[in-house]
Amino acid sequence: MRKSKNRSAKPEKNRQPTGNIRIIAGKHRGRKLPVLAAEGLRPTTDRVKETLFNWLMPYINQSRCLDCFAGAGSLGFEAHSRNAAHVTFVELDRIAAKQLSSNKTLLNAENIEIKQTNILSFLSQQATTTFNLVFIDPPFRQGLVEQTVELLQHGWLANDALIYIEMENENDQLSLPNNWSLLKEKNAGQVSYRLYQASH
Repeated sequence: MRKSKNRSAKPEKNRQPTGNIRIIAGKHRGRKLPVLAAEGLRPTTDRVKETLFNWLMPYINQSRCLDCFAGAGSLGFEAHSRNAAHVTFVELDRIAAKQLSSNKTLLNAENIEIKQTNILSFLSQQATTTFNLVFIDPPFRQGLVEQTVELLQHGWLANDALIYIEMENENDQLSLPNNWSLLKEKNAGQVSYRLYQASH
């Protein structure tokens, strides 16, 4: 889990970058980006991220990506570094979104877009583009995976889109569309992470 949609607000003066995320590979390999100090914001670990992007290696080049609960942006920035064509970050927290914008500037990344809004509100709009790759890593135990998945069905997914889901590993009753196939699955501690492909 990388972030919490409902994390408690802290005074802005106390919410300064206190850590960093590391880009593992690609054109920004080894680059470290500042991470906001915020309750509930825990970037995906390097171990999980490395496994995920090994899975995605055949698909990432020139893909259009959506990072649904962007938080620190660990997955979206990694996708950008590995030659994704475009990455859209959606993050509700205003200060976290501002940090994403600062890191976008640090990377001089014109093909990154930051949306400071609720992902469910964003996906409830009429789809204006389609995504080849979607990252879903919401706060735990709030039913947000199913809600996000349902809204993605309304025109947001490209043919054969890949969807990454990171969630609590006790959630074995996940309801997903019948046309989604599980490609990869692993557990790390209390986290289950899975890669699906949606067929049309």
